[in-house]
Amino acid sequence: MASRATTACLHLLLLLLISGNAVSHWIVKTLPGYPGDLPFTLETGYITVGNVEFFYYFVESEGNPAADPLLLYYNGGPGCSGLNGFFYQIGPLKFDIRGYAGGLPSLMYEPNAWSKTASIIFLDGPVGAGFSYATTQEAWNSTDTLWAAQTDEFLRNWLGEHPDFRDNPVFLGSDSYAGIGYSIGCPHTNTVLETNTRIPFAHRMALITDAMYEAAKTSCQGNYAYPTNADCTEALAAITECTQLVSEAMILEPNCALVSPNLKEERARSLRENSHNFIPPSLRTGDFWCKKFDYVLSVIWGNYRSVQDALHVRPGTVKEFFRCNLTLEYTPDVNDAVPYHRNLTDSGLQILVFSGDHDMAITHIGTEDWIYSLDLTVDSDWRPWFVDGQVAGYTMKFTNNGYRLTYATLKARRNFLNFQWIDLINELFY
Repeated sequence: MASRATTACLHLLLLLLISGNAVSHWIVKTLPGYPGDLPFTLETGYITVGNVEFFYYFVESEGNPAADPLLLYYNGGPGCSGLNGFFYQIGPLKFDIRGYAGGLPSLMYEPNAWSKTASIIFLDGPVGAGFSYATTQEAWNSTDTLWAAQTDEFLRNWLGEHPDFRDNPVFLGSDSYAGIGYSIGCPHTNTVLETNTRIPFAHRMALITDAMYEAAKTSCQGNYAYPTNADCTEALAAITECTQLVSEAMILEPNCALVSPNLKEERARSLRENSHNFIPPSLRTGDFWCKKFDYVLSVIWGNYRSVQDALHVRPGTVKEFFRCNLTLEYTPDVNDAVPYHRNLTDSGLQILVFSGDHDMAITHIGTEDWIYSLDLTVDSDWRPWFVDGQVAGYTMKFTNNGYRLTYATLKARRNFLNFQWIDLINELFY
């Protein structure tokens, strides 16, 4: 029979084990590659949703956390890590590209981060993105509708563990493919619609001639997604020849296929295997024109054991970190998200939709087409909006019985860090 002392020790050990397992989020004060303590509050952790452990990065507002908005931000792909938004879109850190000479990349503070005036949850999702993982084989499977439901449950569970933020205004934000649920940036809604608008976009941007556009328009009759005759196919082939080497996400930037977000698997594997010794050609020669080389650094950085330890990633749960995991067990099951947007027009919500005006992947033309299809009332007609006295883009406002949709273009770039959150909200909402 065990003594009382032994029993007490066993009970204490059990309590320690239970409390240790119960810890699901941690404050991160330092990160490998950043000199000194982080100048903002960063929390990482897991939220359980069914048989999935969703990993997140929470940046507390650098302004007034008690009153500032709470933004849940998830990336497209599907399969891109929350670090994509954290490093490359709206977050408080970025990589020091010019100083990189191999090995562990260095990090720099981003003064224009949205976290200046908003608390942001960057989410690794759907399951298989970033450091999120499933605890059963079946749970690795995901769909558009399942991922949307899991995101909703994630936020509710997160707020349950962070009651201090329950009364803050809540915003949902995403980009690209994540627009299948709801998005504010360059949202994917309908593949056919988006494909059909790329031809007129290419014409407007002077990527194709008037004659090429008229030939396609006449032979295809506006249906460029599914050509039905030889003349249409021929016209589209000529257009493809002129546009296939242009960077779709931002046509003014170089098309750097080697480190694009859509790497072919065999090329991506080679890059990962040599990542610790990999220096992009432009960096070796001192030429920094290709901004997409920046993406390589997140793959290198995220696979360092010291980085994963600092982030409190559970050992053994993810074999390898990808900025965007293109091998998810994911089945698209929403072909048209416009009806979902239409259903929201009676909700009384305030919606912000914005598009880069040089984005050919998700064109502003397509975004404007589905917004007009909602049959809303124009509250404020087309006008420029400004940051620091300069035109940052153009905007319109729509209403419907308390529902408000603000649409804006971003001049020239798809990079969301052209402006601060407070600039966008103050200029467009008020």
